[in-house]
Amino acid sequence: MLLEAVIVLLFTLGLGAGQFSSGVSLVEVYATVIDASGEPVAGLRARDFEVLEDGTPQAVTTFAAGDVPLSIVVALDRSFSMTGERLALARRAAASFVGALRPTDEVMVLAVGSETETISDPVPASKAAAIQWDAIQPWGTTPLYDATMRAIDAVQQRRGRRALLLISDGVDRDSDTTAADLIDHARRTDVLVYPVAIARDRPALFAELASVTGGRSIFVRDPKQLDAQLTALARELRMQYLLGYTPPRAGEREPAWHAIDVRIVGSDQRRLRVRARDGYFGR
Repeated sequence: MLLEAVIVLLFTLGLGAGQFSSGVSLVEVYATVIDASGEPVAGLRARDFEVLEDGTPQAVTTFAAGDVPLSIVVALDRSFSMTGERLALARRAAASFVGALRPTDEVMVLAVGSETETISDPVPASKAAAIQWDAIQPWGTTPLYDATMRAIDAVQQRRGRRALLLISDGVDRDSDTTAADLIDHARRTDVLVYPVAIARDRPALFAELASVTGGRSIFVRDPKQLDAQLTALARELRMQYLLGYTPPRAGEREPAWHAIDVRIVGSDQRRLRVRARDGYFGR
């Protein structure tokens, strides 16, 4: 317990930030473990996990369960394609999501349209009642890939465990950023991305963004389902694991991709599934 308290203190001070591409000695991986019914699993210990880098098992030297500070950006698509009940229900679900976070979690809210507007600077979730959700009104089109990249950069500057919740219909219009650019950019940060699509079909890019960053994509056809989905996501975020290890090399002259595979060991390995980022660029 003392080790976990020290880890949480380090993250609160920002000393554990940005490890995936920074070249420091500790690689940090956030893992969500779910059971056969899709429910998050709590109570696991470091010895229940196996972490492999480029196929080689690593010694987990840093471990915390559920207590790592969270900083999250909620980016809500307000383009004209989200008008009416869809946007109203998205605002309400986003507010419920923030209300379900821990009081000390940090929340920033962005409105995404032809331009990205900051609705709320980073505040503790305990003060989220002051967020002006009604200020997010329909306006403009959505250069969605550009906006998502900016949102990732906004949360990357924060401390501790970082995440992006993106709520959109998934349609990009006139971005300078390509889908491939966005995936590559997300891989070079340590932001967990949770894209939520309110659409007739699940956008393939959303699933890939979630997969490479260790997040989860959510797809709903009926926006009335959003509230329950996002409240469940808030609960999931309270039950993540931090696994840290020292990579097997002193340094690299050029950025290089290193694959990460996180597994459950022992008798539970067949009934439990792990979501974690698929690798990092070290240098």
